[in-house]
Amino acid sequence: MPEEAGYLNCPTQRLRGLAGRSGRPLPTAFLLVLILSCLPALAGTEIVSARLWPAQEYTRLTLESQSPITHNVFTISGPDRLVLDLEDTDSNAAVESLPSKISPDDPYVSGVRIGRFKPGTVRLVLDLKTQVKPQTFMLQPIGEYGYRLVLDIYPAVPADPIIALLENNKPATVIVPAPAAPLATTDKSATGLNTAPADPKSPKKAAPAKPEVMRLITIAIDAGHGGEDPGAKGRSGTYEKHVTLAIAKKLKALVDAEPNMRGVLTRDGDYYVPLAARVVKAQKLDADLFVSIHADAFIKPHARGSSVFALSERGATSAQANWLARQENEADLIGGVNMDNVPDPIVRSVIYDLAQTATINDSMKLARSVLGEIGDINELHKAHVEQAGFAVLKAPDIPSILVETAFLTNPEEEKRLKDEKYQDKMARALLAGIRKYFSANPPLARSKLAQY
Repeated sequence: MPEEAGYLNCPTQRLRGLAGRSGRPLPTAFLLVLILSCLPALAGTEIVSARLWPAQEYTRLTLESQSPITHNVFTISGPDRLVLDLEDTDSNAAVESLPSKISPDDPYVSGVRIGRFKPGTVRLVLDLKTQVKPQTFMLQPIGEYGYRLVLDIYPAVPADPIIALLENNKPATVIVPAPAAPLATTDKSATGLNTAPADPKSPKKAAPAKPEVMRLITIAIDAGHGGEDPGAKGRSGTYEKHVTLAIAKKLKALVDAEPNMRGVLTRDGDYYVPLAARVVKAQKLDADLFVSIHADAFIKPHARGSSVFALSERGATSAQANWLARQENEADLIGGVNMDNVPDPIVRSVIYDLAQTATINDSMKLARSVLGEIGDINELHKAHVEQAGFAVLKAPDIPSILVETAFLTNPEEEKRLKDEKYQDKMARALLAGIRKYFSANPPLARSKLAQY
């Protein structure tokens, strides 16, 4: 690659050519100094993979390597650009693939340029569509991943989730017609068709009551995993993050079609949302329920069936529930969360606060309703609701459940989870369970969104 393209070339080959033309060998000490000057480039950190995850909330750039990456990041205005310097790093095919990964739909990044800033330092310049607030942090090796340098590109002015909900969903209020007047006692009116002429001497009927206006029930629908965190993986290569998002979108469409409900997705694409952020998003929207959708995994392929979980204050109800909770709670380690840059104390308290007995009781009622409906479309792994310390269920004021739709590690159930018809059946079963729960447990009055 030519130097004018911004890449580092070691000068030894050029000097060897000079020596050949002069006919005299260069001094050994001089050659040694030149060779040593090239060693940082030769021993630089190798980027083994570069990934980009665009989303409305933020865009994430991940650079994976076998050793930690020393870096520096800053922004430049006029036009807006974001610069990431990678020290002691070589440019290679993984890095050079980044421009092709920029999506036209990325709300923050329009392009990326790669060049040599100085010997041993690769510079990435990201052209921006708006002003941003970047965050970088390193993740330690876990699972199949090595070290990862994560660059999260947030908007300088974060979007208001309430405004976004109102712009992207139906209005926050629904008009409920007043009860109909009693039907006249005639044969035809018994069918609801009263065609008898009105008697002009009869007293005028009172005007019908004005229709009532009530708020919509808000269902937070959480598609598990996403982005850097694929979740479970089936034998044929099916990722949990894709299955959960497909079912979540189908459930949202069904919920939105209900006259008194609306659905809100914690993620609407293939990107990672921290566990606590999912809960906080539901809280900010005054959600009435939180439903987290997952696809189970186990070390043995014969495990099968659907399950529904609620939070436990006193530990898991079974060894498997405890194992599953540990697996799901590690999502932040895999998906990548920079806890040092989480200033909101509410977020931190969500992760650790378990004082929510009343909410857990409601969660158990919801879980039983959903479990009963799921049992009609799939075998149940356990015939009762289980409980464990799932971090994503720790909203202290929102009844929350986690649904394991089936086992991805079971070849037969993996095939079903990939099937759109089964996904649709699962979404309809979830909606039926939600409706059954509300028929016995009317939602409480809320004030924040009722005025919008």
